[in-house]
Amino acid sequence: MTLGPLMADIEGLELTAEDRELLQHPAIGGVILFARNYDSLEQVTALVADIHQQRDPHLLVAVDQEGGRVQRFRHDFTHLPPLACLGRIYDTDSTRAKYLARTTGWLMAVELRAVGIDLSFAPVLDLDFGVSTVIGNRALHQRPEIVTELARAYQTGMHDAGMAATGKHFPGHGAVTADSHVALPVDDRRYEDIEQWDMVPFRRMIHSGIAAIMMAHVVYSQVDTLPAGFSPRWVRDILRNHLQFKGLIFSDDLSMEAAACAGDHVARAQASLEAGCDMVLVCNNRAAAGCVAESLLACENPVAHTRMMRLHGRHPLDIQTLHANPRWEQAVAAVKGYEETPELDLDF
Repeated sequence: MTLGPLMADIEGLELTAEDRELLQHPAIGGVILFARNYDSLEQVTALVADIHQQRDPHLLVAVDQEGGRVQRFRHDFTHLPPLACLGRIYDTDSTRAKYLARTTGWLMAVELRAVGIDLSFAPVLDLDFGVSTVIGNRALHQRPEIVTELARAYQTGMHDAGMAATGKHFPGHGAVTADSHVALPVDDRRYEDIEQWDMVPFRRMIHSGIAAIMMAHVVYSQVDTLPAGFSPRWVRDILRNHLQFKGLIFSDDLSMEAAACAGDHVARAQASLEAGCDMVLVCNNRAAAGCVAESLLACENPVAHTRMMRLHGRHPLDIQTLHANPRWEQAVAAVKGYEETPELDLDF
């Protein structure tokens, strides 16, 4: 059975009968986990193994583990600083910042790989223009060239741990004030300005072999009337053809308020896939996920399936082996040492 184009979530700490039924649907290709799905290292390891056993090839299991405000798993995982800390360090010591970026990327990814998780949606490639509260210190820096340098180092660390990187949110979410979780942001800048600023990290990370990119639920009004994730202009013409991106394209969560402009969840999924996305996310709405799965029953895309398979985690290991590794101890010490003010989790 091939992997389908839908990534959905599950209810709790273990699979229910309803979860199992959904995950065995041919349209499902992955599962995204949230804080409610985590209680302990042993529990989440068993949960991920159970999810993987539902299908062959196994479903992708993903999580948002950026650090700072957006870190789903905390207890018994290393607390990860927001990415902006790396940018501030770069301003005074670029060599140290790149070392810490690679170390942080490795630590984030290896701790997830030790419980079986394939993918963390990281790093954020948006620029911090100082206006977006939802991006804010999730961004590495305001300068695109610095974002690129740090993101490359972070990606190298992830690759060392056996995890592919996902850049988000294309073509850039940092210049709008509205939060796409609760509203539809509109960016009225010219395409030329977006290309010369926001798109630079994405373009350079594509050249560096980034495996996946997530679209932004933002309307760039001088380019298209549709949010980027529903726009053939942004997905096919610009990301695929102009930037020559060959990896997997994710939609952002179709349950977000910014996606409502495309209709109900079924219409949103169809519009996103028709625009050129490979995999769509439907989170925190089981009824909608079921409807979308049924609507995509006949959807087959061998190229997208191949792209998904490339996101499966590599270098399997267990928690005991990881915790006995001196590199892990050194990485934990390095990462714990550079955050200024710890932050609370936001369940985006």
